[in-house]
Amino acid sequence: MAEDKQYIEGLNEYIRQGEPQEQERGRVWQTAIGLQEVDGLKISPYLLETARRHIEGDITISEAKQLIDTYYKSQAGRKEVGGERTEEADKVSARITELLQEQTFNFSPAQLMSIHRRLFEGIYKFAGRIRDYNITKKEWVLRGETVYYASADTISETLEYDIGQERNYNYEGKSIDEAISHLTRFCANLWQIHAFGEGNTRSTAVFMIKYLKTLGFKVNNDLFATNSWYFRNALVRANYSNLQEGIIETTVFLERFFRNMLLGETTPLRNREMHLDWKSGIDPQSSNNDPQSANSALLLPPKCKNCTLEEIAVLCVIQHEPTATQKSIAAEIGKSERTVKSITIRLTQQGILVRKNGKRNGYWEIVKE
Repeated sequence: MAEDKQYIEGLNEYIRQGEPQEQERGRVWQTAIGLQEVDGLKISPYLLETARRHIEGDITISEAKQLIDTYYKSQAGRKEVGGERTEEADKVSARITELLQEQTFNFSPAQLMSIHRRLFEGIYKFAGRIRDYNITKKEWVLRGETVYYASADTISETLEYDIGQERNYNYEGKSIDEAISHLTRFCANLWQIHAFGEGNTRSTAVFMIKYLKTLGFKVNNDLFATNSWYFRNALVRANYSNLQEGIIETTVFLERFFRNMLLGETTPLRNREMHLDWKSGIDPQSSNNDPQSANSALLLPPKCKNCTLEEIAVLCVIQHEPTATQKSIAAEIGKSERTVKSITIRLTQQGILVRKNGKRNGYWEIVKE
């Protein structure tokens, strides 16, 4: 872990002090690596070292991709696969970097499918193919509820319609506020279709970055590097309504992300504010919120301010059911038992979680400070 932080800090150093080309490459790699957090994936030290060589100009992006492919055919690489889908994270990071460096784009459903294929070829059997089955996904931000995604038999038509509507939209004479509001709604609609079995958020992000550039926007990719989980949760909230509970879909969170990304605004982007249980007594617009008070709304210890959303999701389940098994936690948050096991080990090592009374009749305890 310490080695990973050292390498990542090295990427930041290129952005701060490198030559212009090194800065640009560093930013693209940061974005590509940050987007893996959308699915809770971690990259390997080998990927970071390969990225460094590309940033410095020692190798091309094609050579970087080849090195990573070869690495995972080697014995060392096969050992890495034992991690949290590390091979997928490494390969997709390199592929996103390649796509974002290319100065080509075609605003069409075929382009979205091409992006998905290029990102996930050899990783998913269905890479680049429209899903032919319906899906649901439990969302932490929705207390385990799901967004309603497009029905499998309407995906192609819906993609054509939404992209066609956007293609015909006239931005001339529109204020920047109107333009960003419209773009966020288009982005949310495109993501809600969820055209593929997996990898939709990463594909949507790459598609939108390239599309925004064709509109003349100077895109600050750093937002995807540091707030990819926020981006995904904002997409979820933009597509979820529950009238019985007074919840209406809203793009307000996604607009904050876009305005920070395109206009350089500095509105705080906090995942907890999007959770359906967020306490309305705390003003989500205020930049002076006490982080510990915000965490206490979910009864989580201050140590969790740097926890991932997956880790917080596990803690939220344990908070309400200390005797929960890894199997029941996995079912609740929509992750594999293997992922939950890795998370509980990490949280235990960080002193956030403790197992009491053994495996069979034991229970979890969140360490309060």
